[in-house]
Amino acid sequence: MKFWLHGFPIPTRSAPLARRAEGWGYEGILLADSQLLVGDPYSELALCAASTTTLRLGVGVTNPITRDPSVTASAILTVHEESAGRAILGFGRGDSALKLIGKNPASVSETTRAIGSLKTYLGSDPSDPARGGMPPWASRDLDPVAIDVAATGPRMIGLAATSVDRVTFNMGAHVESLRWAIETAREARRAAGLDPHGVPFGAYVDVHCSDDLDAAVGFVRGSVSIFANFLAEGAAAGTVVPDDDRSELTAVSRSYDEAAHGDSSAPQAVILSSAFVQRFALVGSPEQLIERIRQLESLGLDHLVLVPASRGASEVAIEDSNELIAAQVLPEFARTPTAPRTTPAS
Repeated sequence: MKFWLHGFPIPTRSAPLARRAEGWGYEGILLADSQLLVGDPYSELALCAASTTTLRLGVGVTNPITRDPSVTASAILTVHEESAGRAILGFGRGDSALKLIGKNPASVSETTRAIGSLKTYLGSDPSDPARGGMPPWASRDLDPVAIDVAATGPRMIGLAATSVDRVTFNMGAHVESLRWAIETAREARRAAGLDPHGVPFGAYVDVHCSDDLDAAVGFVRGSVSIFANFLAEGAAAGTVVPDDDRSELTAVSRSYDEAAHGDSSAPQAVILSSAFVQRFALVGSPEQLIERIRQLESLGLDHLVLVPASRGASEVAIEDSNELIAAQVLPEFARTPTAPRTTPAS
């Protein structure tokens, strides 16, 4: 299992966070792209590149509406050059970046066309082995920027599974929904004549590590409401969700206030039950988190993008949680399993 840290591109804070993430042992960091809520992710990623040496760097996620694919390609290729090939592009239909300016998320068809354009501009289109679609200033010596699509609904899952480098599901840590999503992605690859295990799958998951379970639940309510809203929209399109959770998902969707996106005091957050939050997020002691992550790993997930707490949460509490995860959770998944001992035959 590989771990990525999700963060907000807040000026003066991103580079220090990236340095800590690298020291904590994360594979990479993904910065949000939502122009009215946070700063510019590509500017901050370039600063992160100069402050780190091994950490992979990406945006999580951008969309094809607020940025034309050619603009997105230029931005992420710049980060790729500045980081000596460590960039990754998180891509999706869009959410708060669009809704807060009165626009709708991109359709699946629009997203499909955008991915095709991105693969040309990024030099990862298999029909263009000379990588001639890349900007002339971009290095052909670096590996192409990987595209990671965030997906919740069945059509987006199928598109991602068959067209990009990896898929990261946008439905929290809910086991039943993730199990369905993985099988849906694998079936899409089988139908396309591709190896069903040829693309890595991951999940965005809200997390807060603390021995005080009630406090941990409170810290992630806002973030959980975001993924609950994604899942409610996905359910309308055919995503499988447990019957017991449908009423809360519907309530979140009906009460969603975009101006309070990700805030734990938002109407869509306060209505969530503690039991719902515990199913959809990784909350609790290090031992509880390890047990939940093992369960997710057993589904076939390759990576998790950990989303710490919610907007407006205590910076001290978030830092304490991050430090606890780094000290007691991540090392459990960095160890190489010991081979079982066998008794020589006599």
